[in-house]
Amino acid sequence: MSSIKRARKGFTLVELLVVIAIIGVLVGLLLPAVQAAREAARRMSCSNNFKQLGIAMHNYHAAFKQMPVHGGGTTDTVTQHIWRPSEISNNGLLSAIVGLTPFMEQQGLWETIANPLNKDSTGAQPPAASGNGGAQGLRNGGPFPPMGPSPNEILYTPWATEIPMLRCPSDPGTGLPALGRTNYAACLGDSPERAQQGKWTGNFADGPMGTINEVLSREIRSAGRGMFTVHEERKFRDCIDGLSNTIAMGEIATDLGDRDSRTIAPSRAWSFVRNSSPNECRGEGTGGANLLDPERPKFWEPNQAVVGAVDGRGYRWAEQKPNFSAFFTCAPPNSELCTEQNAGNSGHYSASSRHQGGAHILMGDGAVVFMTDSIDAGNQSALGINAYRSPGAKSPYGIWGALGSRHAGEVIEEQLNQ
Repeated sequence: MSSIKRARKGFTLVELLVVIAIIGVLVGLLLPAVQAAREAARRMSCSNNFKQLGIAMHNYHAAFKQMPVHGGGTTDTVTQHIWRPSEISNNGLLSAIVGLTPFMEQQGLWETIANPLNKDSTGAQPPAASGNGGAQGLRNGGPFPPMGPSPNEILYTPWATEIPMLRCPSDPGTGLPALGRTNYAACLGDSPERAQQGKWTGNFADGPMGTINEVLSREIRSAGRGMFTVHEERKFRDCIDGLSNTIAMGEIATDLGDRDSRTIAPSRAWSFVRNSSPNECRGEGTGGANLLDPERPKFWEPNQAVVGAVDGRGYRWAEQKPNFSAFFTCAPPNSELCTEQNAGNSGHYSASSRHQGGAHILMGDGAVVFMTDSIDAGNQSALGINAYRSPGAKSPYGIWGALGSRHAGEVIEEQLNQ
């Protein structure tokens, strides 16, 4: 009888190992491409958010014949200092984004802000006023006022609301200790001096909130060179260099609590920012000690103190202070940031992002441009323009600085990549 050979079924162990190895190699080759595709999609979504903000800004201007005021809102006659918290007004601390809310699909949120609010975020009656140095005439409970309290009030629901259009999909930051975060910020120009309060006095002894101080007025008139200047009304016609040559807003990365030098400021006893160059953010002064971690050069070194945990970059979309919702075109995108004294003051705050190699900016004409970290930023050891040093001069910070100035008469010869 002839023998019958049966067909072999299945794979040998060696064959299985070869197949698994091939699959592993293919997955290893494919994953970076998938991740790159996902980041490209997130970057496009971020760009679309910015385009919507540009449309909102132009619609606002069409409706009111001016741009939203950065540093707008309400004031009262009893708050002792502009930096004090207040439940009876917002101290004129609202960012330009607040005024844009009804023009960016947030009409419901705007209605809540524009009217008295009878409950806090816990459902209880709003608290009595605090932080006003014992001034008389303060509200004893009752509703939050129209336009809300100061933007650091966590019990005021709108200020703690996270608006999807203000968030870059590449930025994973969320939740406390931030209130409502923003990845998009107003451009205040190429000189940070007095940008935290503008021409308003900050001390009740010099007059109620909103009182114009002549010295500060002269200083901010020379230094406030951007499309937005705190407490100032601005129209498109004021942008003499042209809307297509002037930055209106820029992207910022929010703080993740990891000591990233782009998203949290070092805690140092700085003098006025007018006396410090962008390069000095890395040390105590020219030639000073490096404050960055040599093993992680984009992070502060372990022994370097940083500002408070609630003062991360982009932590309050409703607050006009540079740390929270503004930037300057001094240091190039994704540079280290630093402030004079604390996060409530001005300093060298640049654009930044979680995208590779740069950050988005919104031009005055509504165009969105991805600006690389390698943009010409001129002399980073130079001091900024102010009332006491070359007022009206061209920016010392190259093309980047020129794009931040609305009326310096500088010619932009390069074509910006869009």
